[in-house]
Amino acid sequence: MKNIYSNIYSFNKKGLNKTIKNLNNENIVGLPTETVYGLAGNAYSIRAINKIFKLKKRPKKNPLIIHYNSIKDIRNDVLLNNNFFKLYKKFCPGPLTFILKKNKKSKITSSALANLNTVAIRFPSNRIIKTILKFIEFPLAMPSANLSSGLSPVCALDVFEEFKKKLKIIINGGKSKIGIESTVIDLTSKPKILRPGIIGANEINKILKINLVKKRSKIKSPGMLKKHYSPGIPVIIGKMKKGPSHAFIVFGKKYKNSNNYFNLSKKADLKEAASNLYKIMRKIKKDGYKKIFVGKIPNIGPGIAINDRLKRASK
Repeated sequence: MKNIYSNIYSFNKKGLNKTIKNLNNENIVGLPTETVYGLAGNAYSIRAINKIFKLKKRPKKNPLIIHYNSIKDIRNDVLLNNNFFKLYKKFCPGPLTFILKKNKKSKITSSALANLNTVAIRFPSNRIIKTILKFIEFPLAMPSANLSSGLSPVCALDVFEEFKKKLKIIINGGKSKIGIESTVIDLTSKPKILRPGIIGANEINKILKINLVKKRSKIKSPGMLKKHYSPGIPVIIGKMKKGPSHAFIVFGKKYKNSNNYFNLSKKADLKEAASNLYKIMRKIKKDGYKKIFVGKIPNIGPGIAINDRLKRASK
């Protein structure tokens, strides 16, 4: 029987060598991170960047996050400041993306930045992506490995279902530990959060004072488009209209087991809920439900990021 998943590889010597070869040849590969899986390509190659936008059907106005292994790799691409160093010391590597001013010497392709004079950078903590970054001589532009406005993938099979054989290689790194995208903080002026994530405002505020952007502003990073994270069926927040083709996303101990009830965390753990969000939304769509109704999720800590994703999915 033919293996339809022949482009999914384990992360061994063969998988590493194949990944490096494809990236050096300006091809796009599916890679795991601790947040979600990404479509990775050479950030210095216009050919690779064009492939990413075409694969994702991504609006050109939506910039990409550029991934680095360590702080020594970024100096030619961005202008650093004290606020960056404070946050880097506390949270990196990890699920935090920084918006910094672009260095004029930078070789990052302008289309990767939506022709802005700013760069979104991140230092992932996932072992696989860190290893790959050590073996290449360029940073990786790496948006989530899904079609634009859809759900981000949290395992290699999700990536395959999005792109099938359009990708020559997808590295299987298991389920993404965090399960939602990184927090994005703009450090080009007064620090402000552009996209909430698992690292919350309260944690960052212990290091430096920040604002959370509530009104739509200029798109300087991923996650700022009005419609995003859609499972492909309607998502309705705050109502529970029962019907045989309706699924219900709930949170906490008070909900009993039921075929069409999907609990993000029976333990009422918001980090667990964030980790389960996209997995559950994908399952609901696969199971054939026509609508998703969402119960109340506490709007604190990781719940802020969960509610942000659900709000955009409901647009």
